[in-house]
Amino acid sequence: MVTSFSDLPIRDDLRGKSPYGAPQAPVPVALNVNENTHPIPDEVVQDILGSVAKALKGANRYPDREFGELREALARYLGHGLSASNMWAANGSNEVLQQILQAFGGPGRTALGFSPTYSMYPLLAAGTATEWVSADRGPDFVITADHAARVVRERRPDVVILCAPNNPTGTPLGIDVIAAAYEASSGIVVVDEAYAEFMPDGSPSAVTLLPGRERLIVSRTMSKAFAFAGVRLGYLAADPAVADALRLVRLPYHLSALTQAAAVAALRHSDRMLATVRDIVRQRDRIAARLTELGYTVHDSGSNFVLFGGVQDPHATFLALKERGVLVRDVGVPHHLRVSAGTADETTVFLDAMEQLPVPLPR
Repeated sequence: MVTSFSDLPIRDDLRGKSPYGAPQAPVPVALNVNENTHPIPDEVVQDILGSVAKALKGANRYPDREFGELREALARYLGHGLSASNMWAANGSNEVLQQILQAFGGPGRTALGFSPTYSMYPLLAAGTATEWVSADRGPDFVITADHAARVVRERRPDVVILCAPNNPTGTPLGIDVIAAAYEASSGIVVVDEAYAEFMPDGSPSAVTLLPGRERLIVSRTMSKAFAFAGVRLGYLAADPAVADALRLVRLPYHLSALTQAAAVAALRHSDRMLATVRDIVRQRDRIAARLTELGYTVHDSGSNFVLFGGVQDPHATFLALKERGVLVRDVGVPHHLRVSAGTADETTVFLDAMEQLPVPLPR
């Protein structure tokens, strides 16, 4: 009798692994998966509904396989002289990253990241039979250009994945680090900018490095700043040859007509959709300031979340907060927890709950 998937003839390299999954629980304040907790504005919802309704009338036909209108809209949003040929999209940035590893990773090839970082990277590597190689970050989770270049030269990975700013630490990544890693590499360098919109105004994106770097890929998502997590739309900017390579591994018609229509409509309202980013940043900074006052070690964040240390027992604190109606994330960093910045009211509930908990560890 089969009792688990391990009893099936599953690939040997997948045995013993666990699927990705953040806790899901019906609590009033869910601040554990870095969602944008602000709702989509009503006027934008109405435009999206109209666009989706129009797309539904043609849903008996396959969608535009090349999603040309969406790629043009994404290029306009990113700017920097990009065109539709530089863009690619998929069902969330996880699928974008998976397609990159399908095309440029695989058996006998390696992908390298700097830990702690996004927990899906090694899972995506495993799913594509790519060996995952983990390197350490520096003090306070900062990567320097010298360190990045040295590691890449020593390990010689086929794919380098840099998370900027980093998840789960929130640490910003300097443009000089990306350039140094690229120069040290002979393979693909991916910069995951899922949280780029939460960086301070004027912060340079890795998109500015694309000219002349045909092996550089910048991954983005509409899940966070655009409050589109439930729609599942991730995308990338790169040399047009990258899109040509990804066509070899994408599933036929992988982006539904409804997804394309919803994303194009949302991009028409990018200023309105991104208006919540400023409030989220205010709540992030409010969380950081108050947790510091309470005695926790708060790490610098350019994202929509805060990683804080000094937690005596992360699991016990997680449960204590859950009992008070607040869900945060234990990301596996010893004596640390991560909390997403929510609305002002959600932030107040979280901070009030933290004030009721045992004092943090001495710094």
